Amino acid sequence: MTQSETAVRVETTVDGREGAERVARSVVEHRLAACAQVSGPITSFYRWQGRVQADEEWMVVIKTSADRLEDLTSHIREVHPYDVPEVVAVPVTGGNPAYLEWVRDETREATA
Repeated sequence: MTQSETAVRVETTVDGREGAERVARSVVEHRLAACAQVSGPITSFYRWQGRVQADEEWMVVIKTSADRLEDLTSHIREVHPYDVPEVVAVPVTGGNPAYLEWVRDETREATA
Protein backbone atom coordinates (compact mmCIF):
# COMPACT_ATOMS: atom_id res chain seq x y z
CA MET A 1 0.00 0.00 0.00
CA THR A 2 1.41 3.41 -0.98
CA GLN A 3 1.35 6.51 1.20
CA SER A 4 -1.33 8.05 -1.04
CA GLU A 5 -3.66 5.13 -0.36
CA THR A 6 -3.46 5.74 3.37
CA ALA A 7 -4.27 9.46 3.40
CA VAL A 8 -7.73 11.01 3.55
CA ARG A 9 -9.09 14.52 3.23
CA VAL A 10 -11.90 15.34 5.66
CA GLU A 11 -14.27 18.30 5.54
CA THR A 12 -16.51 19.83 8.18
CA THR A 13 -18.26 23.18 8.48
CA VAL A 14 -18.80 25.40 11.52
CA ASP A 15 -21.05 28.43 12.01
CA GLY A 16 -18.23 30.88 12.76
CA ARG A 17 -14.54 31.46 12.16
CA GLU A 18 -13.62 31.18 15.85
CA GLY A 19 -15.38 27.81 16.19
CA ALA A 20 -13.78 26.53 12.99
CA GLU A 21 -10.35 27.55 14.26
CA ARG A 22 -11.03 25.76 17.57
CA VAL A 23 -11.90 22.54 15.73
CA ALA A 24 -8.84 22.88 13.45
CA ARG A 25 -6.43 23.52 16.32
CA SER A 26 -7.90 20.70 18.43
CA VAL A 27 -7.55 17.99 15.78
CA VAL A 28 -3.92 18.95 15.12
CA GLU A 29 -3.05 19.25 18.83
CA HIS A 30 -4.46 15.75 19.43
CA ARG A 31 -2.42 14.36 16.48
CA LEU A 32 -5.59 13.33 14.72
CA ALA A 33 -4.60 15.45 11.73
CA ALA A 34 -1.37 16.68 10.22
CA CYS A 35 -2.97 19.84 8.89
CA ALA A 36 -6.31 21.63 9.11
CA GLN A 37 -7.18 24.65 6.98
CA VAL A 38 -9.98 27.11 7.72
CA SER A 39 -11.63 29.03 4.89
CA GLY A 40 -14.75 31.07 4.48
CA PRO A 41 -17.16 32.40 4.84
CA ILE A 42 -19.22 30.16 2.59
CA THR A 43 -22.99 29.91 2.26
CA SER A 44 -24.45 26.47 2.84
CA PHE A 45 -27.94 25.50 1.66
CA TYR A 46 -29.42 22.42 3.32
CA ARG A 47 -32.63 20.89 4.61
CA TRP A 48 -32.93 20.72 8.40
CA GLN A 49 -36.05 19.83 10.40
CA GLY A 50 -38.25 20.03 7.31
CA ARG A 51 -37.09 23.44 6.11
CA VAL A 52 -34.52 24.61 3.58
CA GLN A 53 -31.88 26.69 5.36
CA ALA A 54 -29.20 29.04 4.06
CA ASP A 55 -26.47 29.90 6.55
CA GLU A 56 -23.00 31.37 6.57
CA GLU A 57 -20.39 28.83 7.62
CA TRP A 58 -16.64 28.31 7.69
CA MET A 59 -15.06 25.21 6.19
CA VAL A 60 -12.35 23.15 7.86
CA VAL A 61 -10.36 20.89 5.52
CA ILE A 62 -8.37 18.27 7.41
CA LYS A 63 -5.59 15.97 6.20
CA THR A 64 -5.08 12.75 8.11
CA SER A 65 -4.19 9.09 7.78
CA ALA A 66 -6.98 6.63 6.98
CA ASP A 67 -6.27 4.65 10.13
CA ARG A 68 -6.93 7.80 12.24
CA LEU A 69 -10.29 8.57 10.61
CA GLU A 70 -12.48 6.86 13.22
CA ASP A 71 -10.75 8.65 16.10
CA LEU A 72 -10.84 11.94 14.19
CA THR A 73 -14.57 11.60 13.54
CA SER A 74 -15.26 10.84 17.21
CA HIS A 75 -13.19 13.82 18.30
CA ILE A 76 -14.93 16.19 15.89
CA ARG A 77 -18.31 15.02 17.19
CA GLU A 78 -17.14 15.80 20.76
CA VAL A 79 -15.76 19.30 20.11
CA HIS A 80 -18.08 20.47 17.35
CA PRO A 81 -20.89 22.92 18.24
CA TYR A 82 -23.49 21.23 15.96
CA ASP A 83 -25.80 18.38 16.99
CA VAL A 84 -25.01 16.59 13.72
CA PRO A 85 -21.70 17.90 12.35
CA GLU A 86 -20.69 17.22 8.79
CA VAL A 87 -17.73 14.86 8.66
CA VAL A 88 -17.06 13.76 5.09
CA ALA A 89 -13.90 11.89 4.16
CA VAL A 90 -12.53 11.18 0.71
CA PRO A 91 -9.45 9.10 -0.06
CA VAL A 92 -6.36 10.79 -1.42
CA THR A 93 -5.44 8.93 -4.58
CA GLY A 94 -2.16 10.66 -5.31
CA GLY A 95 0.11 13.54 -4.53
CA ASN A 96 3.57 14.43 -3.32
CA PRO A 97 4.95 11.30 -1.61
CA ALA A 98 6.98 13.38 0.85
CA TYR A 99 3.87 15.34 1.88
CA LEU A 100 1.82 12.16 2.28
CA GLU A 101 4.57 10.66 4.43
CA TRP A 102 4.52 13.82 6.56
CA VAL A 103 0.74 13.42 7.01
CA ARG A 104 1.29 9.86 8.23
CA ASP A 105 4.14 10.84 10.54
CA GLU A 106 2.28 13.78 12.08
CA THR A 107 -0.70 11.61 12.99
CA ARG A 108 1.40 9.32 15.14
CA GLU A 109 2.39 9.69 18.78
CA ALA A 110 5.40 11.89 19.28
CA THR A 111 8.62 10.02 19.94
CA ALA A 112 11.32 11.27 22.26
